[in-house]
Amino acid sequence: MFKGIVLSILASVTFGVLYFYSQLLGDFDSLQTFGWRIIATLPFLSLFMYYTRELNLVNTVFQRLRRQPYLILALLLTSALSSVQLWLFLWGPINGRGLQVSLGYFLLPLVLVLAGCVFYKEKLSKFQMLAVACAIFGVSHEIWRQGGVAWETLLVAVGYPLYFLLRKALKTDHLGGFWWDLLLCLPVAIYFTQTGTDAYVKFLNFPILFLVIAGLGILSSIGLGSYILASRYLPLILFGLLSYVEPVLLAFVSILLGESIQADEWWTYIPIWVAVFILVVEGAWHLYQQHQKTKNLALNREKLAQRLNDETQ
Repeated sequence: MFKGIVLSILASVTFGVLYFYSQLLGDFDSLQTFGWRIIATLPFLSLFMYYTRELNLVNTVFQRLRRQPYLILALLLTSALSSVQLWLFLWGPINGRGLQVSLGYFLLPLVLVLAGCVFYKEKLSKFQMLAVACAIFGVSHEIWRQGGVAWETLLVAVGYPLYFLLRKALKTDHLGGFWWDLLLCLPVAIYFTQTGTDAYVKFLNFPILFLVIAGLGILSSIGLGSYILASRYLPLILFGLLSYVEPVLLAFVSILLGESIQADEWWTYIPIWVAVFILVVEGAWHLYQQHQKTKNLALNREKLAQRLNDETQ
């Protein structure tokens, strides 16, 4: 579980960096940016999977497709669901809707927690129940403040849980399944890179864009790869609650990009930040307990070894 927690935090930090990094792609519109992200991510994701020993899962899905050709229809659906989210993630900050997208990521963990309780009968710890209560307060205040939910918020909050539940049902909830999601989206991505005028002339005028696109692929592969792995190693409830690290970072990045939190919005963000702090405290407490348990176990082994040594003498 500790590995899953580390991967989840790594993914959140990487996504926060990526949210800011997208501003370096100002020469492209949101569709072109999405297209180049998919094209650049696929090779670096393959490299990431090679080093994490997950690359064989690509062939696992391929063999399933040979036995069950109709599976391609389900993969096309999961590919569409993930592609929309990847597009929206970059579209938000480019079009000044970063806070609306980040609110969707605030609401997402609550939906994941609900899904974990309903579909997988998972239980909340006392710390987690307190964190959920704080999160519900913050999200409810934002819905009340806005008089509803923006479409960007709703798309993130509903789309991602549907994506994860469908992948679990299909048993493609691993990096191999995600690799196929990106591959099936590749033709659309290539088409998007050719939209607009002078689609490729920009690279001739600004050769550094090649490095920027490569960086986009590297960050995306690390963030998405870690995120998918974390979803495998963690219960859905804990995976959902740890997802609160990401919107906190996204909100800060949105502020750095020129957006602002209004006075009446603080009652949304402060409870969310408190929820994240509670999860950090719970995580630290579990690590402390694990350390003490390991320490006591080593001490007991040392005492047992000493006792055996005394008896042999």
